[in-house]
Amino acid sequence: MNVQLTERVKCSECPIRHRAVCARCDDSELDKLDKIKSYRSFKAGQTIIWRGDDLTHVSSVVAGIATLSKTLDDGRMQMVGLLLPSDFIGRPGRDTLDFDVTAASDVTLCSFERKPFERLLVETPHISQRLVEMAMDELDAARDWMVLLGRKTAREKLASFVQMLVQRSHIDGTAIPELVLPLTREEIASYLGLTLETVSRQFTQFRKDGIVEFKDRRNFIVIDHAALLEATGDDADGGVIV
Repeated sequence: MNVQLTERVKCSECPIRHRAVCARCDDSELDKLDKIKSYRSFKAGQTIIWRGDDLTHVSSVVAGIATLSKTLDDGRMQMVGLLLPSDFIGRPGRDTLDFDVTAASDVTLCSFERKPFERLLVETPHISQRLVEMAMDELDAARDWMVLLGRKTAREKLASFVQMLVQRSHIDGTAIPELVLPLTREEIASYLGLTLETVSRQFTQFRKDGIVEFKDRRNFIVIDHAALLEATGDDADGGVIV
């Protein structure tokens, strides 16, 4: 059961305001969104929506991290993506999702009933434009992930995963904050196509190389960001070093 938040946050004060689907909205457009939004909260491990369920709401992730996964007919499951703060759940014009969405940590969503949101898209081109931009970014990320799974070594895969967390947590002009692994090591292994032992071994090597420092099994800081970037196997232009 999802839980309504007791405190309503104004759109102008939202922590994901400048990255989410509402990023290009002016004050009048934010007022329209504010009138149709609601907050929903999910505990870690709780399913947000099952594949094939009716898509009654579309949502932006305000806090926490969720996973996208698909289960085959024989029960095998593959994690295919992560949803971090400002990411969007759902596709206007579609009645269902093709993936299961599960809260990896406690998650807060800013949700809109799908039908009113679709009507608002017609009236508010800034939202439509931002949705297209986010879809293109998602496509680019999916292509990068194909390279990661198909060509990168175990060290490069894990470094790329950590770098993704850094990029999504970093605000220009501020120091890189302490980070939290959103997944267990077993889940990271599934996501990256590795074994649990390989993930643990690579994290240990990162620590020995002075790249990261762990406070415990989930909380860590990046000590040497340049070395982390080098370990991803990507060049300065974002391509892959061959």
